[in-house]
Amino acid sequence: MPVRLASLTRPELIFPDLPSGPAGDRDAVLRALAGRIAGLGLVRDAEGLFQKLWEREQLGSTGIGSGIAIPHCKLPGLSQGVVAIGMVPGGVDFGAADGEPVRLLFLVLSPSASPGEHLQVLATISRWIKAGTNADRILELREPGAVVRFLEEEGR
Repeated sequence: MPVRLASLTRPELIFPDLPSGPAGDRDAVLRALAGRIAGLGLVRDAEGLFQKLWEREQLGSTGIGSGIAIPHCKLPGLSQGVVAIGMVPGGVDFGAADGEPVRLLFLVLSPSASPGEHLQVLATISRWIKAGTNADRILELREPGAVVRFLEEEGR
C-alpha cells in the first residue's frame, strides 16, 4: 500500500516563511530548516543536521525543477521518518537543472536503519508533485493547518 503524504507530516512541520538569506542561497534555507527541526526536538543537533543536508547537496542538487527541492538524508538515532514542508516566498537558488528558483521544499529525514522507507517516502513525494498543480496549491495556502487538510483531501 502506498504511503500517503498527509501521514508523513503535521502542522508544526510546515514552515511557510523560510528566509532565503541575503544572498538568496540554499545554505541559509537549509540552516533555517535544520534549526527549526532541532527546535522541535526531533534532532539534537541543528548544525549536525545541516552538515548532513549540505553533504547531500554537494553530491548533486536536490532541486528537482519547477521551483521544488527535496533535501534529504538518513540519520542515525532517528526513531521515525520526518517530512517537513518549507516555503521560500522569494525563491532561492538551489542549482536546479531548469534554473528556476526553489519556492517549495520537502525535507525528508529517515532513520539510517530504514533505507527502504527513505526511498518509499521520496517516491511518494515525487509522484505527488507530478500529479497536477499540487505544489502550486500548497504555496497558495501557506497556513500550516490548511496545507495538512489539503494533503489529507488529496489522499482520498
